[in-house]
Amino acid sequence: MTQKNNLKMVDIEKHIGDRIRERRLLLGLTQQELADAIGVTYQQAHKYEKGINRVSAGRLLDIANQLGVSVNFFYDGLDSDNVELDRKQKLSLEIARDFSLIKSQRHKDALSVVARALSAKD
Repeated sequence: MTQKNNLKMVDIEKHIGDRIRERRLLLGLTQQELADAIGVTYQQAHKYEKGINRVSAGRLLDIANQLGVSVNFFYDGLDSDNVELDRKQKLSLEIARDFSLIKSQRHKDALSVVARALSAKD
């Protein structure tokens, strides 16, 4: 295998890990919660998300089932030139995660009003 192919495999693993993290954060799950749900250690889940360890086909199916997506979800965007999440996308994911952790519906409604007011064009 050539160096170029090795880099490509690393990019694929990183992309899949990014997609796992993206979906996990969107659902408001911790790495530990995902790890417990798929039967691995926290460290292993962390390595999957960082693209350090390759995710087997069976494990990827387990992860997809736990995160409520199809396996194809993890490959979406892989053929695009910019597979890395930009700063704005990462911030949006963090906001979505934090919002999902708010218990009070009244607080969620109030935060939504504030967000709409701040985003309104003058």
